[in-house]
Amino acid sequence: MAGARAYLDYNASVPLLASARAAVVAALDIAANPSSVHAEGRAARRLIEDARRDVARLVSAKAEHVVFTSGATEAASTLLTPDWQMGRGAVRMSRLYVSEADHPCLLNGGRFPAAQVTRIGVDADGIVKLNALTAALSAHDKAEGLPLVAIHAANNETGVIQPIGRIAEIVKAAGGILVVDAVQAAGRIPLDMSAGYADYLILSSHKIGGPKGVGAIVAASDLMMPKPLVSGGGQEKGHRGGTENLAAIAGFGAAAREALAGLQTIDAVRQRRDEVEAIVKTQVPDAEIFGTGAPRLANTTFFAIPGIKAETAQIAFDLAGVALSAGSACSSGKVGPSHVLKAMGYGDRLGALRVSIGHATSAEDIELFRSALATIVARRANREKAA
Repeated sequence: MAGARAYLDYNASVPLLASARAAVVAALDIAANPSSVHAEGRAARRLIEDARRDVARLVSAKAEHVVFTSGATEAASTLLTPDWQMGRGAVRMSRLYVSEADHPCLLNGGRFPAAQVTRIGVDADGIVKLNALTAALSAHDKAEGLPLVAIHAANNETGVIQPIGRIAEIVKAAGGILVVDAVQAAGRIPLDMSAGYADYLILSSHKIGGPKGVGAIVAASDLMMPKPLVSGGGQEKGHRGGTENLAAIAGFGAAAREALAGLQTIDAVRQRRDEVEAIVKTQVPDAEIFGTGAPRLANTTFFAIPGIKAETAQIAFDLAGVALSAGSACSSGKVGPSHVLKAMGYGDRLGALRVSIGHATSAEDIELFRSALATIVARRANREKAA
């Protein structure tokens, strides 16, 4: 197995699917601007609208309610704003509510001033404290504006799945608006906008095997939309200015088609994930796997090896041919504890290792992980003996 490598970092970015690559390449051959009215422009527009339908189908939404962006971070920055519009009228969101375990693009509050952002705690498994959310929304002063709640559907580090149905009930009872970061959930759990799952979803292409640099806002209705973050020539019905990234959007649509089909075989991914956790428990009996008391994504495990810093273990795995993460890829290079673990009550723990896999993860990949972990554990044992 010399020279072999195992890619176990799907939550950071899923390898580009062959179908998505083909769609990107085909779109690159269309030179026209999709806003042009001639035949070439109409051909480009058809690709975008086909992709819009494919993305909508992934979350059971209407195609006309999909707005393409440059990625999930832009989508979040667009939605997290006090300034909204209903028709020609202005609607004010006076406070943003997020969970302490959310991705930084939500935690940072978007266009809300820091003083107008309230963080809701999570329990030891990373589930949002529903009583705390209810209490916070009950105290919200509607005379100042509506409450906006932004919550991740599934955590990018632990894979813990939030009870979005219950959260939606709480938010609606308080007269609020619910934004759900579905970046990690899309293609891994069913998402159904038609069933009142959320008011707005955030999606990312490269998290489902599409190209990087494109994402989407999916709305349950277009009656009310945020004030545009990027204004310009009126593209995306005026919700996001700028010529659309035709090739990336085409690849996004192809990946969305495969992600929807992949939901039917997600149990095979779960079996691989369970193999990983069995290896961890066998080789490191004192390891701690986080979030196991709550529903989790089928592809994710987040664990800590006592006595070994996560960053040190990550480097050791990489040298052994295994690509995985020490927490969120968006926090790479930042030394310190995982904010997710801290929110879950683990204090200043130095972090943990995240293994995240997909449909293409093979038995050989898992075996390489097993071998690398055995080497790391043996080194730990030698150090302990020497001490």
